[in-house]
Amino acid sequence: MTTTHNGMTYADAGVDIDAGNALVERIKPAAKRTQRPGTMSGLGGFGALFDLKAAGYADPVLVAATDGVGTKLRIAIDTGEVDSIGIDLVAMCVNDLVCQGAEPLFFLDYFATGKLEVDQAARIIEGIAAGCEASGCALIGGETAEMPGMYHKGDFDLAGFAVGAMERGQDLPQGVQIGDVLLGLASDGVHSNGYSFVRKVVEVSGLDWESDAPFAEGKLGKALLTPTRLYVKQALAAVRAGGVHALAHITGGGLTENLPRVLPEGHGALIDLGAWQLPPVFRWMAETANMAEPELLKTFNCGIGMIAVVAADQAEALTALLQEQGETVVPLGKVTAGQGVSYTGALL
Repeated sequence: MTTTHNGMTYADAGVDIDAGNALVERIKPAAKRTQRPGTMSGLGGFGALFDLKAAGYADPVLVAATDGVGTKLRIAIDTGEVDSIGIDLVAMCVNDLVCQGAEPLFFLDYFATGKLEVDQAARIIEGIAAGCEASGCALIGGETAEMPGMYHKGDFDLAGFAVGAMERGQDLPQGVQIGDVLLGLASDGVHSNGYSFVRKVVEVSGLDWESDAPFAEGKLGKALLTPTRLYVKQALAAVRAGGVHALAHITGGGLTENLPRVLPEGHGALIDLGAWQLPPVFRWMAETANMAEPELLKTFNCGIGMIAVVAADQAEALTALLQEQGETVVPLGKVTAGQGVSYTGALL
């Protein structure tokens, strides 16, 4: 006997399981490129395995970090320029891990949308894989959530989760003392913080994403999507060379709020604002919004994406090493007695 059944399906409710399976198959080659010692399984399982012994650790301490990319996503969605937003997602996690002295080992992503568009999702996740590959960590798993009714058409959200390791006793910060030198590593622009303010500045300026960028070649939207710089391999090289006492990732809160996070009680920092040139994107925003310099310094990285706190007698050698690793290094100032960050000179 044959029974015909014309009831509702999951697809009728807006969730396409076949599209999700197609996405997994499409991104497997990108994930495979990120494999490193310790990787034990591919995509598709209920969980992902990683072997710390195979990664070379004898007595490891694990370090975990999670983050997103904030309202920078809004620009990526509005412009359709989604290829590099995954790099931002990885960078916001692994740049934090390295500040603890940890080597990033593996990464998992969470991608949520109302209606899964396989091509868009694949471009985003391929960007995530590119960020993982550049920072030496494996993309070993993730979650794609199709949730009709939760997101407007075309919208999506991202979250990232990174795990790293260090040998016991090698955690940072460690040994910070008065007189240590502050080495600033240049940023690649705004990175992934302060974008609610960025979008407000664009609104006030009367420009849109397709306008010519006032501070760079090309369109404004694409210029503002320049991905967050990955500092992992360079920073780890410096740590392994010796003399690095702390690393501070300059994210939300800018120089003013992030550097004190790695300084012991009773220690402050003196930074010479004349040591580097404020990049054009920040100058344009400051002028357009009539932004005061203190507000700029506690909102954006202002051209310095990472600060290494190093022993004074190692500063020259570490500067040379970081430059060999492709970094633009700026001697910013020094660790002082006191509290918080003080400034001399001016950016604006």
